[in-house]
Amino acid sequence: MHQELSKGQNAPLTATEVIVSVTVPAPADLSALLVTDAGTVRSDHDFVFYNQPTGPGVRLQAGLSGHPASLAVTLADIPADISQVRAIVTLDDTTSQFGRHGAPVAQLRDRAGNLLFEYRIDGLDTESIVIALDLYRRQGAWKVRAVGQGYAGGFAALVTDHGVTVDDAPTPTPTVTGAAPTMTAPTVGHRAGNGATVGIHTPPPAPPTAQLPSSATPAPTTAPPAGGLDRLPVDMRKRLDLRKNQVAVSLKKHGGDQLKARIVLVLDASGSMTRLYSKGIVADVVERMAAVAAQLDDDGAMQAFTFASNCARLPDLEISNLPEWTRLHVRVGEMKMFGRSKKTPLELGQIDMLSIGIQNEEQKVIAAVRDMVRADPQHVPTLVLFFSDGGVYRNAEIEEQLRAAVPEPIFWQFVGLGRIGFGILEKFDTMKGRLVDNVGFFSVNKIDKIPDAELYDRLLSEFPSWVTEARRHRIIH
Repeated sequence: MHQELSKGQNAPLTATEVIVSVTVPAPADLSALLVTDAGTVRSDHDFVFYNQPTGPGVRLQAGLSGHPASLAVTLADIPADISQVRAIVTLDDTTSQFGRHGAPVAQLRDRAGNLLFEYRIDGLDTESIVIALDLYRRQGAWKVRAVGQGYAGGFAALVTDHGVTVDDAPTPTPTVTGAAPTMTAPTVGHRAGNGATVGIHTPPPAPPTAQLPSSATPAPTTAPPAGGLDRLPVDMRKRLDLRKNQVAVSLKKHGGDQLKARIVLVLDASGSMTRLYSKGIVADVVERMAAVAAQLDDDGAMQAFTFASNCARLPDLEISNLPEWTRLHVRVGEMKMFGRSKKTPLELGQIDMLSIGIQNEEQKVIAAVRDMVRADPQHVPTLVLFFSDGGVYRNAEIEEQLRAAVPEPIFWQFVGLGRIGFGILEKFDTMKGRLVDNVGFFSVNKIDKIPDAELYDRLLSEFPSWVTEARRHRIIH
């Protein structure tokens, strides 16, 4: 049985040879970019399209017998310095928009044709080009991520994001025939970082203010920020850069400057948190924690959970998609304490907060995080950043979960938002009978008033020492 993916969700790949296809109810092109950790292609061989149907480990196959075109990917043949393969769909008519058509559907199959994953790319509007799926490498293993990232700017926005310079001198090219979607030949060149020229999709004549830059413009000497961070608003990107540097300083201060970790964010969504959400305080916390992931997590993402009476896993927070993720998922302030306003209907991927409830059941989300770590083991430890405003009363159940987690590669950093009501969490630092101290706790009365330097120092003060002890006891390697 295949798995349905939602935007931002990822899953491990067990098949070593896979086939990616995207069905679009309009003529469209399918192509692939093979990019490095810097988010850029290495040369013209890393762009797979109609006129260059093969690349390192990737082959474009024309649609036959009513099937869409597809990308055959042999993961073992992907070069070691390529971190991800991006499957891209471009409307044949670049004056059109995805919002005028039905949602594209991306499918990933194994070599035998068995459907493994399906992703319906909802929510597109003015975009004429979209990244459908990423196949990416994490700690030596391959995973698939549902991206669904559109570009209202079309061709120019996409290639700029991958460190290329557009050549606006088109040349005639043929059309690949076959069943819908039609693969229409791209004709506009672009220059990769090494100056090689590759053909891609043809935009229509544009008014002077929207014309693409000339090929006389030299290729940029500096690659854009990794992971598409240049798509962030400028002020947010500047804050992220400064905060990432501060995280590095705090880690070095505590002997953890060489550390890497998987970051998991846990957000209290109980009724008493409503004011912190509505005032934007939780959204600011999420942005500040994104800098921790940017520094510690090579994947440039955080797993995320929310909890109250029940818990739920949120879509992964891709740092390059931080504003949209925050809008969709940091939203308790948009809810009435005992119901959801009819003015705020759920959007794709959102959690119905009525199903989460209003009480505090920390032990449920702790168990859920432990289950996730067991199901998806990594070569790096997991750092859980757990935010709660108190009201802790399931002390025995919480203690049982955290004691059971001692031999697991997880460090639990709890942050109390306020001054009282944190129960057992305040006692773990002095609690005996554990092989290692796997829990950190501190509370702040007004977290939005705490400077970044102080917050990161307190947040990361115990994690490096836990890593040392966990290695000594072979909990981690």
